[in-house]
Amino acid sequence: MRYISTRGQAPVLSFEDAMLTGLARDGGLYVPETIPTMTPEDIADLAGVSYEEAAFRVMRPFVEGSFSDAEFREIIAKAYAGFGHDARAPLVQLEPGHFLLELFHGPTLAFKDFAMQLIGQLFQVALAKRGERVTIVGATSGDTGSAAIEAFRGLDNVNVCILYPHGRVSEVQRRQMTTPTESNVHALAVDGDFDDCQARLKDMFNDFEFRDEVKLAGVNSINWGRVLAQVVYYFTSAVALGAPHRKVSFTVPTGNFGDIFAGYIAKQMGLPIEKLVIATNQNDILHRTMETGAYTKAGVTPSISPSMDIQVSSNFERALFDAYGRDGKAVSAQMDDLANGGFSISQGAMEYLREQFDSGRASEEETKAEIKTSFVHFGEVLCPHSAVGVKVARDHLGAVPMITLATAHPAKFPAAVKEACGQDAPLPPRMADLFERDERVTRVGGELEALKTVIREKIGQ
Repeated sequence: MRYISTRGQAPVLSFEDAMLTGLARDGGLYVPETIPTMTPEDIADLAGVSYEEAAFRVMRPFVEGSFSDAEFREIIAKAYAGFGHDARAPLVQLEPGHFLLELFHGPTLAFKDFAMQLIGQLFQVALAKRGERVTIVGATSGDTGSAAIEAFRGLDNVNVCILYPHGRVSEVQRRQMTTPTESNVHALAVDGDFDDCQARLKDMFNDFEFRDEVKLAGVNSINWGRVLAQVVYYFTSAVALGAPHRKVSFTVPTGNFGDIFAGYIAKQMGLPIEKLVIATNQNDILHRTMETGAYTKAGVTPSISPSMDIQVSSNFERALFDAYGRDGKAVSAQMDDLANGGFSISQGAMEYLREQFDSGRASEEETKAEIKTSFVHFGEVLCPHSAVGVKVARDHLGAVPMITLATAHPAKFPAAVKEACGQDAPLPPRMADLFERDERVTRVGGELEALKTVIREKIGQ
């Protein structure tokens, strides 16, 4: 399997090289040259198998040439061994025709664990074989950072520095990043918002001298390995509801577009998906884009669903690449315009996107109301992000079963949950002492040079 850049000017790479590289050298994102497909029989055969076995079958064609079957099975087994539910991603019925896919049973109580635990094991095996060490720098709006630190803490071949917006993540999210004691992981509180953190991360990748000096690697949602791991639970949940013999729909609360893009890949692989619904909070750039055909930044307003407080949705570039017929020059031009505030999408590309995705928006008050409604009427305590998804999903219910992705445990956002429904959301017993642990964090300004200096210090260069 070969991987190409969405901007068309970077080297074609293997899965292993694309994973370790992260952002392509032309500034684009790596995608498979072709999408492998599964027959209806292949999909039906996933019924009743373990999550790990389903993961192996779905992902195996994408890693061909990089890992042996035995290596890949062992990597998958290690990745999901620490999850708190044997089903890994269980389905719960919320109401008739509407189901929740619980993606918060991993080590840091968020869907990011599905990808990050896997990619941590992939990195360890690949780097050990090469005898190399890398520096992972990531930007997070909350969950990616804690999942990355948990996945890579104590590993031999990796240093990790995570940039998060100071004061704009929940206390649980922050403490999950700042309390690990391993010397190879570092939390950096950056002045600014998530988009600022993400922009500085891209600046580092585009500074080839610094990139090569520290052997920079990335595990943000720009990394194809992240997207690939998330494809699996679309298959397992759809099969549980009767696929491929009947269609299913999905609603995905998303800010950076990676999780719903994984659903798009599942659909391209042959999974019979009726609707893929983008659910946004009040920072609704993706919904506005689907409505108007213009991707225009409008600033970030802090919300109770902070992981979605984003205006530059990196993975949307991957969708644009397909919408423009895989024309790297067209995508590159759009991204250049984004630097000046936004761009308009051509009519043909917009028609393609609207064929693939629906969208909706939940305001702060609607999100709070949904948390209360789901608790009072269905006995489900939702995190604010999952509540955004449930509210938008309810606007798109039909004859086809709807699965809403529940992306985080409510305990990660206790204040918002308590205010909305009066219900406490305690941490699981294994994390009960989180607020008693010592924190280790470095506050830093948002300037590129300041960040590069701190990163060099943290990794001992």
